Amino acid sequence: MPAQTPSRTGFEKWLDGIDKALGDAKWNIWDCEIQMAVNEYNRHLSGKAGYRPLDWRLIKAMLWVESGAANSEWNSRPMRIGVPGDPGLTSFLSGKEGSELILPPAWKGRLTVGSVRTIPAHNIRAGIGYLLMKMANYEYRSIIGNPKVHTISVNPGDSLDKIARTQGSTVETLKKLNPTAVILRPGQILKFQKASIQRVITSWRHVSTAMVAQRYNGGGDPNYTSKLDYVLSAIREDKGLACER
Repeated sequence: MPAQTPSRTGFEKWLDGIDKALGDAKWNIWDCEIQMAVNEYNRHLSGKAGYRPLDWRLIKAMLWVESGAANSEWNSRPMRIGVPGDPGLTSFLSGKEGSELILPPAWKGRLTVGSVRTIPAHNIRAGIGYLLMKMANYEYRSIIGNPKVHTISVNPGDSLDKIARTQGSTVETLKKLNPTAVILRPGQILKFQKASIQRVITSWRHVSTAMVAQRYNGGGDPNYTSKLDYVLSAIREDKGLACER
């Protein structure tokens, strides 16, 4: 009885598809758009909390893993952010998780649910922005709005918290400017600066294929890291398109 040939796994079939895609021009049509978008983010985030420039080829690999030219999503939402059931787009556009610090100013207000779901250039930028939003570490800190130092006289019943709220400052700022003001007395003169509590980026997670799989894909595909590694290894040997800067 002849030995049966083992059936190929879905992952092995996917690898075959990628091998066939190499050299196929259709799979490279977003190269210039990806490079342009990555450059925009890199310029905007340069120097912020030790930001390291993103490699555009990683984003290209994500497009190949997320959709690819053989997928119907390739010509509308190649990074697949905004597909039905995906909460990523909503969280990115809400501005509640740090996207306001990530998105380049030129694109604020331009990305909408409708545009991200139908225009590839918008989908690519939303996908990159969501990835970077999930890679950043944040804290809420007291930020000085104006360096000018003002003074105020303490009234009966005043507290640092009350003065901070009424004068548009923060308790932390008041404490720094008035280190000896432990107990407030009516008539006491305090210094203050305009300040507010704001979210800031404090550091970044290391951008690796495993971290992308965890933070972008969310563990939905157990082979996601292996797929990214395979595509990256393949496309790094290809110089890609020469795009105008």
